[in-house]
Amino acid sequence: MMGTKERRFAPLINVSVEQLVPQDHFYRHLEKSLDLSFVREFVQQTYAGGGRPSIDPVVFFKLQLVMFFEGIRSERQLMRHAADRLSVLWYLGYDLGEPLPDHSSLTRIRERYGVDIFRRFFDAIVEQCQQEKLVWGKELYIDSTQVNANADLDSLTPRFAVEARAAMQAHLAALFAEEDAESEQQEVSADSADMPANDATAPVALRPAPLPLPIVLPETEHEELATQNAGRHDWIAQEGRQQREVHGLYQRRSDFKVSTTDPDATPMRLKSGGTHLGYHTHYVVDGGKARIILQVLVTPSEVMDNQPMRDLIFRTRFRWKLHPCFVTGDTKYGTIENIKAL
Repeated sequence: MMGTKERRFAPLINVSVEQLVPQDHFYRHLEKSLDLSFVREFVQQTYAGGGRPSIDPVVFFKLQLVMFFEGIRSERQLMRHAADRLSVLWYLGYDLGEPLPDHSSLTRIRERYGVDIFRRFFDAIVEQCQQEKLVWGKELYIDSTQVNANADLDSLTPRFAVEARAAMQAHLAALFAEEDAESEQQEVSADSADMPANDATAPVALRPAPLPLPIVLPETEHEELATQNAGRHDWIAQEGRQQREVHGLYQRRSDFKVSTTDPDATPMRLKSGGTHLGYHTHYVVDGGKARIILQVLVTPSEVMDNQPMRDLIFRTRFRWKLHPCFVTGDTKYGTIENIKAL
């Protein structure tokens, strides 16, 4: 079941963590300004109704914020950092001597939550910033940064072998799933034969019909747009995955080789020289004084900056109902398609 961490500090030689953290410390301001209790509703469905209490989801997301603010990339290093910092202990609600969560538990929790939970968490924070009038919305900045992967170039292996192995495993999993489903269906049919039939006149819950758009398009134009949207690559919906089916004059190395250690990472030319496996993290930042990050997307390093730009800008504009007058980026974003879309 989902546990709840209580904030209790026992005095140690007449001194507690509450007294050791300065009143003007950053994490005190963060605790006062940002209430993370809403995350329990986000993750409630990922927990069982009974059993041993888990790590408080609020503590988990506070650790994610500490990792971001402190520039830490390893959960093992994060927990070492938290054990050494009184301010972090206070922010998490842990007392001196109270055991912190193990780094492996954070990994399992992160995998159980999935990308959608983190995206909802990100949107909830931006929504609070917008409610506090921290989002200007008249100008947007877009850029990306390189992130090295924890994998070496020696881990590259032919892609066809990895995909063939994955396809075989998926096929076997589907076969076993069908057998399990058939056996369950037989059990359900046997049980339902002894039960009275349901009332066919009972009302069926229907979803409300979506509201019509204010603009009515001609049928031919509507079909044309639907065809175009069905064939395009939605970078956000695909979580930044590359278009493997698209090939140009330049053949990508990652189309033929994949890392067995980190399959999502691709070879990346470093600004300092050399090549390493890595990613590109794309940001859309508000032009106001607070510089609020409005949108984030992580892609393999082979994805050019200009490719996901339109999806990032469009989602930022419509998700937060902004009316930007300017979009600022470097020359890599200045393609004809992007300029025309803007």
